[in-house]
Amino acid sequence: MRMHNADETCGVAQAALVLGDWWNVLVLREVARGHVRFDALAAEIGLSRKVLTERLGGLVAQGVLRRSLYQRRPVRYEYLLTDAGTALLPLLVAMQDWGDRWVLGDGTLTATADPDGAEHARVHALPGTRLPDGLELPGTAGTAGTAGTGPGSGSGPEGGDVPVVSPDAPATVLFTYPGTGVEWGPIPGAAGCTLENRLFRDAWPDFRRAGVQLRGTSTQLPYEQQEFARAERLPYPLLSDAAQQLAAALRLPVFRGAGRLRHKRLILVVDARRTVRHTLFPVTDIPHAVEESLRLAADCARTR
Repeated sequence: MRMHNADETCGVAQAALVLGDWWNVLVLREVARGHVRFDALAAEIGLSRKVLTERLGGLVAQGVLRRSLYQRRPVRYEYLLTDAGTALLPLLVAMQDWGDRWVLGDGTLTATADPDGAEHARVHALPGTRLPDGLELPGTAGTAGTAGTGPGSGSGPEGGDVPVVSPDAPATVLFTYPGTGVEWGPIPGAAGCTLENRLFRDAWPDFRRAGVQLRGTSTQLPYEQQEFARAERLPYPLLSDAAQQLAAALRLPVFRGAGRLRHKRLILVVDARRTVRHTLFPVTDIPHAVEESLRLAADCARTR
């Protein structure tokens, strides 16, 4: 692509060289979702093998993807995000937010969703979807030491990277929320994050008896979550999706509030194979949603 000389020092123009191509954006969207092999990418995007080969080669050359050998006979590669590629995820999620609000929606700023809207349909299509392998986020450990193995599995609220889905439990309840300690004003559906966490905390013994693990996720920074987890003595980990890895992996609905992109409130029940089994969205009756997530997860754990 030929550029005007004035664009050589413009970051917007340089980024447009990578993201200005429709297929490049969709390739990155699918890699973020865990579709990292050629055949899987071709099937998800519906792109010819010739064009997909060209786009993958270009993204590798631009330093956004890297090839990783997974089979020698015949030679086969996976295409994985580099640090530069991972840094593009917030931009992809921001594009999704803009499209959901201004193209697929009526422009209303909301932390919930209409039952006939695109976000509702996308979330309720998640059952059967597997989370990407090895997806971990910075997290608190929980006062009960429930974060799993590895860094952050000890007592206290400070932790390292935590698996989004517990590797040791037959079922995990993963709930996303906008953020604690924030004055939301008139944004519908945003308030209630502290209440939700307290209800999950109080119900923790029931989840534990059922063999179910809990994960709470927001886009707040780790230190913000650590302060809240310490003050509330949360027995389960809170995970920071500030880099939008989980939002991009599942195309989760977000909204912009209090200066950053925020998760809308939803609950996923995920089995031991990292497959989404149930979704609760939108969450308008928080106490009922907590009870229902326990029922669904306990049933999932019994029938694994």
